[in-house]
Amino acid sequence: MHVPSDPTGGQERSGTVRRLLSRTLDRLGAGAYAVDADGAVLAVNTQAEDLLGRRAADMLGRDAHDLLHRQANGMALPRSRCPMMEAFVTSRACQQDVGHFERGDGSLLTVSWLVVPLRLTPHDTGALAVFHPNEPTGVPLLVADYQGGGLTELERLALLAETTTQLTATLDINEALDRLVRLVVPLLADWVVIDLMTDSGEVQRALVACGEGGRITRREDLQGAMLPVPETSPLPLSRALRGAGSTLATPLTYQGPPDSDVAVEQRRLFDVTGMHSAVVAPISSLREVLGALTLGRSKRPEPFTVAEIPLLEDITRRAGLALENARLYQRQRKVAETMQRHLLPQLPRVPGLRMTARYLAAPHASQVGGDWYDVFRLPDQALALVIGDVAGHDLDAAADMAQLRNILRAYAWSQAGPPSGVVTRFDQALPHITDVGIATMVLGHLTPRPDEGWELRWTNAGHPPPLLVTPGGTARYLGGGQGILLGTHAESRRADATVTLPPLSTLVLYTDGLVESPRNPIDDGLERLRGHAAALAGLSLETFTDVLLERARPPDNDDDVAVLVVRVPGPEEAPPR
Repeated sequence: MHVPSDPTGGQERSGTVRRLLSRTLDRLGAGAYAVDADGAVLAVNTQAEDLLGRRAADMLGRDAHDLLHRQANGMALPRSRCPMMEAFVTSRACQQDVGHFERGDGSLLTVSWLVVPLRLTPHDTGALAVFHPNEPTGVPLLVADYQGGGLTELERLALLAETTTQLTATLDINEALDRLVRLVVPLLADWVVIDLMTDSGEVQRALVACGEGGRITRREDLQGAMLPVPETSPLPLSRALRGAGSTLATPLTYQGPPDSDVAVEQRRLFDVTGMHSAVVAPISSLREVLGALTLGRSKRPEPFTVAEIPLLEDITRRAGLALENARLYQRQRKVAETMQRHLLPQLPRVPGLRMTARYLAAPHASQVGGDWYDVFRLPDQALALVIGDVAGHDLDAAADMAQLRNILRAYAWSQAGPPSGVVTRFDQALPHITDVGIATMVLGHLTPRPDEGWELRWTNAGHPPPLLVTPGGTARYLGGGQGILLGTHAESRRADATVTLPPLSTLVLYTDGLVESPRNPIDDGLERLRGHAAALAGLSLETFTDVLLERARPPDNDDDVAVLVVRVPGPEEAPPR
């Protein structure tokens, strides 16, 4: 191994690289080189010199990307498309089965490589690249067959880095558990069992999974609730769930008289899975024990050893932090959604009309938002229909939404006249009585007609247009009554539009989260909503609304959604007089 001379005093960094390479890479029989934060080569081992046909002295201090990284045709690889450079810059573990390096003689070397981040000093970072010639029968480094001697130091570091990356990339508990299984099966174990503590202190066997034929299979028959953890049981899982420490276990561990429900389930687990060896470790956060992770072997002949416990504990520490974050997120999200729904009104009962509404929080946010709907009676017995959206996705937006809803109710009740007049006076008053910024809204007046029909008169303040769906399966947007959005302080005359609703037709009011997508124009979302609504016209109102939300909402939408749906009666159902 060679490191550059360091007359400027960077001996600590060189020493760190030297120790890491000598301890881990020389016994791998693989080429390796280390780079600093700028991608310059700091150290090269002897195997790398041989494989690359380059002397270390000619590589040290050179930019590794410019010197080595190539496309399959031997041409230079743009930095923006180089996965190794991305791994260097982001300090994340990364591997690739097929890559290409340029040798000293200009020929191309096809390799499999792995990059892991390095902490050179408390203030300096870099990366370590390990590679070997790619052969048709080669197996990626991280999934190499277990040889009974444990993982090498490099494989261990790479596994822990990948564990951190995978588990912190999601705030969904079930997804985090699935990722944890994929990380350790089949690399470390044949079986994974995850037990989690509930808020009431009971144990939930959240996941039992095994690797079969290269696939992960869940055993839901072994999952479920167990009674609270016994306070004095000396058995491995009970101790782990109390945070007492990690322990090895075998079927004999649970063959004696069971001292708890937990012990009964553990005996059943060993019997059904055929595990001959297991290791159990607590999953803890900084504040409490969250559960336990059990890794078991049934197909591999070698048992777990005490030497493998530290690795498992490193994994469970990372899992504990990730699960705590996910739990806090889900609790916050539940509180936010509950708060949002309590801010939204209950729909009134109106003879002849069927109404329903939905509110869906943003899929990737735990905060309340500014989408709202409202339905209330006016003094002339018309029914006010409202759908609106305040800019923002936070508590301020929810508070603004509540203000707007209450102020609009007061104005709509006290100010006679068409919807446009109500919204004009409402918009003029907002800067003087609230701090609300930009908002959009549709206000409609729904009234029964003397000829046993229903009429909708509405005005639109910068909001997506209402959608009218006939029972025959046609759908069209009501584009009239358009005006500028609220909060612009612009003097602009607002307009009204009027339409007679056909018998059994369905009116859909919605916010932009149902049609907007970061990757597609809003016209695509509007057409998608119109097409699905037309196809679902014959369904009951509740089913129509649920399926429409499921089908029309863009999968990449990150906004909350409010929907208000009204279906008018048929000709035999006379409206109230």
